Order: sequence, then structure tokens, then C-alpha cells
Amino acid sequence: MNYPEAIQYLQSLQVFGARPGLDAIRALASRAGNPQENLRFIHVAGTNGKGSVCAMIESMLRAAGWKTGLFTSPHLVAFGERIQVNRIPLSEPGIVRSIEFLRPLAEQLPEGLHPTLFELATVMALREFAEQECDVVIWETGLGGRLDATNIVLPLVSVITNVQFDHEQWLGNTHAQIAAEKAGIIKPGVPVITAADEPEALEVIRSACERHRSTCTRVTGDDAARPPLDTVKLPLLGEHQKLNAAVALETVRAIAGRFPVDDPACRRGLESVHWPGRLQLITRPSGGRVLLDAAHNPAGMERLRTALEQHFPGERPVVILGALEDKNWDAMCRLIAPLGSGVHLVPVASMRTASPTAMAGVCREAGSGMGIHAHASLDDALRMTAAEPFVLITGSLYLVGEALEHLGQSPALGADERSLNEWSTTR
Repeated sequence: MNYPEAIQYLQSLQVFGARPGLDAIRALASRAGNPQENLRFIHVAGTNGKGSVCAMIESMLRAAGWKTGLFTSPHLVAFGERIQVNRIPLSEPGIVRSIEFLRPLAEQLPEGLHPTLFELATVMALREFAEQECDVVIWETGLGGRLDATNIVLPLVSVITNVQFDHEQWLGNTHAQIAAEKAGIIKPGVPVITAADEPEALEVIRSACERHRSTCTRVTGDDAARPPLDTVKLPLLGEHQKLNAAVALETVRAIAGRFPVDDPACRRGLESVHWPGRLQLITRPSGGRVLLDAAHNPAGMERLRTALEQHFPGERPVVILGALEDKNWDAMCRLIAPLGSGVHLVPVASMRTASPTAMAGVCREAGSGMGIHAHASLDDALRMTAAEPFVLITGSLYLVGEALEHLGQSPALGADERSLNEWSTTR
């Protein structure tokens, strides 16, 4: 098998969609030798901020000398981004070797238990981290928590960053319902860290902790203003990242008995953390600035709006916006359109893309008459805005990944690997 064939095999698994439940992942992990039993995990769920919190935790632990595994999704450009050891993505030869090992095992499973792409990727990560003898694995959920493939591990600490509306068609239509799915990662006696602030969501999380006799530590904005965070210079923009840093720091402290990290290492880790596509500012050769942010739901757009007011006061960027149809793109348009000097609507490279024309209609209602344009592609929008001094690209992680390629910030691997982010539920 060569690398294109490996990618083609992964694409073939997309027919199985995103299947809630643990039977298939347990079956595949078992045939692979249950590598999770030899690893130590920090399990991270939540609506927004999961990736940033994972990156911060990983950076602090690595700064203290621990060998880290990092599993996140979706990827921005290359599939190997999902599986990193000491922040080095899994190589193309490594992906090929892993698929060559797992494919026969997957094909031997009974009908109905054939793994989805995410389930296969999850076991790929487990095997890689075990083979690399990682000290600790930072382990991000894919969707929800209770029935997510990542939920076959017993972690040292469980993290629920927050609970907002997203994926309602699968997780529920109230904060309590969504919180119950995310609280499904809570295990008996395992401490829980959360920054959830919705009262009904917090009640669900605390009740789950009581049932499992797990301590529950709630992190607030006040924690982000205390030493050492009051003097830490985060490279990630936005007030919300300070709260994410507080969650990450509390998580690292919760496992200090097993993996000690002193204050200087915490500071070094936080001040050197790298997490692209989240309020990432790029300067073009012409001097124009492009701000990339993967805000993909209304809560994310609220945080983006606050960050614009804080870091770019008085400036009105030209907005390039693309979103997925299954997101609340109507609310996202209404939040961001009034902040732009113009809005360019583009399709996301996904079968689930929202219509640029439909989004343009909403933006015209919300944007007070500024120029609104619907485009056939991101490339068209980038060409039309090339001379603009300040451009904001937002609405979807998929769109941000495509923009990073167009702007020369990552290898131009093309749509083949980005398309691996495609999924639909079989629920």
C-alpha cells in the first residue's frame, strides 16, 4: 500500500458515517491488543475550546519533559495532524503502516461492527501512542462524549470545557441534554475539571460527579486573573483563551502527583503554545493582514466578536464567511455581518456546505447595506479581496484549513485529505 492508497481506504470508510456507540471501537481495539490499557489519558470534551485546551495541556507537559501524545479532530489540512507525538504529526509512512496493520483486523469484524473512519483513526492513535511509549496522552472527544469512540479509556482526569449549542440534532436541544452527553466521559473516582457556566449544564455535570464520587472543580474567569496566569503572555489571541489556559492549568495540577509540572514549565508551555486557525493573524507579502478563526457556531462567533473589539478596536475587516448547513449559520451571519466593511460568502469544501446565496440573504438583512457578495469558491473571494488591508476568514474549521493552503501557510495537499473530515451520522 502506498500513501494515496491509504487515503483512498480511509475515504472508503466514510460510507459508515459517524456512528454513536462503543461496540465497534471496542471490538477493533481488542483485536489490536487493547493498546489503551498501557497508556495514561487526559480526556477532553466540550462544545468550544477543546482543541485549544488540549494544545495548552500538551505544551505544558512537554515543557516539563514528558513525552506526549495528542489526538484531536478534525484536521486542518493533513490527516496526520490528528495523531501527534511531542507535536510531530504522524508521518505518511506511519499512516500507511498503521492502516496495513488495522485493515485486515477491521475486515474480520462481524457485519455491523465495521469501523467508521473516526473509529479506525482512534485505534490508529492508540497504537501509535503505545508504540512510541508516550508518558501521557491528551485525548479529545470527537462528538459529545458518552457514545464517542474515545470513551473506551480510563483517564487520569476528565475535562469538560463548556456546554453550548452545537450538534443539537445528535446531542440534544437543551443545555442539560448536551451536558449529559458530554458528562458521559466522567468515570468513577476520576477528577473532573470544567468551565461550564450554564446553570442547568453545570448541575448535570455536578450530579454525574456525585454519582461517580468524582471531585468537580469549576474554573471561572477569576482563575484566569490569578498568578501565574495574570502575567503569562499567551500567543493565542482572545479573552476566551485566558479561560482556556486556566482550565488547562487546573488540569495539569490535577495530575501533578503522577506527572509533575513546575511553574516555570507551565509558563514556558503556555507562552509557546501553537494552535493554528484560532485567531491566527497572517501578513501577506503586500502587507495586508488576514485573520483566520475557526468559529463554527454562535458561541464561537460571540467570542470572535469580542476578540475583534479587544485586539482590533475601530477596525472593520472584510469578512469571508463559509459555514456548514447543519450549523446555526443564520445566527452566525447575523453576529458577524455587522462587524465587516463587506462580506463575501463562500462554500465550504464539504457536501454539508451552507449555500453562499442563502447566507448572503441573511447577511444583507443584518449588515446595514454594506457590500455582500456570494462566490463559487474561496479562491474567487481571496482574489477579489487581495488588495484589502484587513480580511477575516471564519465560519468553519474546514474553510480555515483550505485558506491556510491558499495562503501558503501549509503544504498544498489538496482536497483529498481535507475531504476526510466529511461525516454524517448513522444514528
